[in-house]
Amino acid sequence: MTHHHQFYINGTWVDPVAPRLFDVINPATEAAYTQISMGSAADVDRAVAAARAAFPAFTATDKAARLALLQRILAAYNDRAEDLARAVSDEMGAPMSWSRDAQVWAGRVHLEATIASLEAYEFEHQRGATRIMKEGIGVVALITPWNWPLNQIVCKVAPAIAAGCTMVLKPSEIAPISGIVFSEIMHAAGTPAGVYNMVNGDGPSVGQVMAGHKDVDMVSFTGSTRAGVIVAKTAADTVKRVAQELGGKSPNIILEDADLETAVRKGVEGCFSNTGQSCDAPTRMLVPRALHAQALEYAKAAAAAQIVGDPQAAATTMGPLVSELQFTKVQRLIEVGIAEGATLVAGGLGRPAGINRGYYVRPTVFGGVTPQMTIAREEIFGPVLAIMPYDSEAQAIEIANDTEFGLAAYVQSSDLPHARRVARQLRAGQVNINYPDWDIYAPFGGYKQSGNGREYADWAIHDFLELKAMIGYGEAA
Repeated sequence: MTHHHQFYINGTWVDPVAPRLFDVINPATEAAYTQISMGSAADVDRAVAAARAAFPAFTATDKAARLALLQRILAAYNDRAEDLARAVSDEMGAPMSWSRDAQVWAGRVHLEATIASLEAYEFEHQRGATRIMKEGIGVVALITPWNWPLNQIVCKVAPAIAAGCTMVLKPSEIAPISGIVFSEIMHAAGTPAGVYNMVNGDGPSVGQVMAGHKDVDMVSFTGSTRAGVIVAKTAADTVKRVAQELGGKSPNIILEDADLETAVRKGVEGCFSNTGQSCDAPTRMLVPRALHAQALEYAKAAAAAQIVGDPQAAATTMGPLVSELQFTKVQRLIEVGIAEGATLVAGGLGRPAGINRGYYVRPTVFGGVTPQMTIAREEIFGPVLAIMPYDSEAQAIEIANDTEFGLAAYVQSSDLPHARRVARQLRAGQVNINYPDWDIYAPFGGYKQSGNGREYADWAIHDFLELKAMIGYGEAA
């Protein structure tokens, strides 16, 4: 039996107060393959009430109890890994290899990092006669996106548990099945009733209700900057904490002393991974003007190496975009790029040759992009790379920082001290030097309109805590 038509509230699967079914579309076929129930304010009220009732007992648990719970969740997660991979592939069109090795893997390693961080975390310390305590903030509303569903669910749920919070999760209604499987994992792990609750639904009917709910103490939101503004405004009336990870338009500065072919190839692959649907993707490639023409040739070859097709085929490296809405948006921005005079190097409008169904797009590279072009400023969220020539290193840094976003940035150089000097000047929450391995213990979050707060490991635990000073406490025992 599946729980696609139900919500997980107070330790059990329940029917919605007012049933309203919603088709879940497989983007590779454009056909509905299942349905979920969409929630309402009444469902949110039930879930928040359960979380509020569970909070006093759960936040009083010690670190050992929360560690044991997280370890059980990790074990249950690993037991359901193939079910999670299948869910992600079906709901967002990810190739199965990517679904297993990136999407499901990300949730696993974040659970492991949270466990390791909690083991070393100190919730109390003494300053003279004052005792400083870090306590769970309370009931938290967790609103997650469709592009990295398990990564973002675990990045919120795991640290919230570590901090001693109770929670209500709203996964994206576009990719909700992985969230339902994750809720089954939480139940199998023996999560105490009310500690974890899940309600499906859309932003206006569920997300905004959660953000404005008087019994919710904090909102953690990942999504577009536009939606993040709405969440923050809604939450402001109850003066609750809001942590947000929002949009990006990340620059990738290739310095003169970089290995150009490797830097360009890896930059294209980074931009195109997850079909370009990552908020920290390196979507603006900055190259010295004298190397621009050569960079376009390398980028064209890298784009041609992508194998776009059926997510179930072993050779596929790129699946479809997640939805018709996303497909239409990406097509519009490719058209705008052509109209504004950028040089189309690879890809372009329409589906790849031989594909007549599904939200597939052609891996696209533009050259000669200038800073004021729409494709240099707007987050596209598809496999579209803008290559921008620069005349000096100072100009490259200026162009890189000339954006309303500040989530990630990238620097490529064969001279590490040189790369470090440039990296220090970039206004972004993460700066990646020479395509490093992913660091799950590094803080993740952005400057400017890319959000506030930080996720991953102990940084995330910190965001779910309040500080209490007990003055006159006396000397530590």
